[in-house]
Amino acid sequence: MKLRGMFRNKVVQNAGWLIGGRIVNKILAFFVSILTARFLGPGNYGLINYAAAYTTFFASLCTLGINSVIVKNFVDYPEETGETIGTTLGLRAISSVLSAVMIIGIVSLIDHNEPVTIAVVALCTIGMVFQIFDTFNYWFQAKLESRYSAIASVIAYAAYSGYNILLLILGKGVEWFALGTAFEYIISGIVLAVAYFLNGGPRLSFSKRKGKQLLTSSTPFIISGLMVAVYASTDKLMLKQMEDSSTVGYYSLASSLSVAWAFILSAIIDSLYPGIAESYRVDKTLYQRRNKQLYTIIFYMSFFMSALISIFASPLIHILYGSAYEAAVVPLRITVWYTAFSYLGVARNAWVVCENQQKYLKYLYMGAAGMNVFLNWLFIPVWGASGAASASLATEAATITILPAMIKSMRPNVRLMMDAVLLKDVFPVQKDAPRK
Repeated sequence: MKLRGMFRNKVVQNAGWLIGGRIVNKILAFFVSILTARFLGPGNYGLINYAAAYTTFFASLCTLGINSVIVKNFVDYPEETGETIGTTLGLRAISSVLSAVMIIGIVSLIDHNEPVTIAVVALCTIGMVFQIFDTFNYWFQAKLESRYSAIASVIAYAAYSGYNILLLILGKGVEWFALGTAFEYIISGIVLAVAYFLNGGPRLSFSKRKGKQLLTSSTPFIISGLMVAVYASTDKLMLKQMEDSSTVGYYSLASSLSVAWAFILSAIIDSLYPGIAESYRVDKTLYQRRNKQLYTIIFYMSFFMSALISIFASPLIHILYGSAYEAAVVPLRITVWYTAFSYLGVARNAWVVCENQQKYLKYLYMGAAGMNVFLNWLFIPVWGASGAASASLATEAATITILPAMIKSMRPNVRLMMDAVLLKDVFPVQKDAPRK
């Protein structure tokens, strides 16, 4: 009981650091993003987000899906930690550089008459190369020492925010704002690497054997991640081609504002993930309850915040961003409701990895990707940014409820989520004290 209490305290402290760090980051980023959106206007703001859609689309290829299995690998093979991190860094470096080259090639063909667009996209790809250093984050998470990750991200966000403010003062063009996306990852990577070695991190090494082991476990996540990227990015890519960059700006503003607070959900998921993985090995009842508790937190926090944002959408956008973004109000009221479904999907990864059900994710997300592309093609010409928001909401909901229910091995997780929403067996029942 004492050990369990100590573990709980460490989990709470770890979550506190994650949430605290991200609160500071988001406060900085939120206010800077408001000033940036006002300065750039819907057109250029949409252009930045159009470029970001490409990097998001290729994110699964850059990470190779390893971020979904690396924590469990630390738990299963603690003596190979340095080998795991070193191999991951090497693999991700190769895949990120190749992805950046592919992105620049694609946009050069599609938007060949728009040199500014090509330049903005190319500059945004620099950041995705340096993002490989977030691999150290997972080591700190596994050790429940996320204060180092929190400190690194605060320093990086502060530098990034200062850079953007300088650009606003100097009145620089959109290309300079695109370049700024790389600074955050460079600074964060340096701080994390230093913290890793100062805290006695194992010696890094690269191994073909470990690479094969990681890729074998993560391959389903690469495919599923690519499918997730399809419905996370195609809306902006399709809006740019079917409408214009301003429409991308309205939709991007609505999407980012709807999840501006969701870093708290990410921190909770990251902090509870190791506990769920550990309980799977020792106590299946506790393991299921921890999954339900995570789903309950995600769902009810999301529902409350979505209702709040939906009610105050109009004054929120007018006060923060001005009348130029009036067209973002309706998309915001729609897109805010997919937060719960989206983060339930992120939380589900713990169950998927523990139960070794990764192979089914590719079918799940292939169906979701196809649905999203079809719905965007159907809705965007009619409703524009609101159509893209509706397509995203319908896809996220189907990915959590309808599609997994069609796969026999995924149905237990659907039941866990339903139990969590209904608060069934979520909290441990206190046994009656023995009668004297």
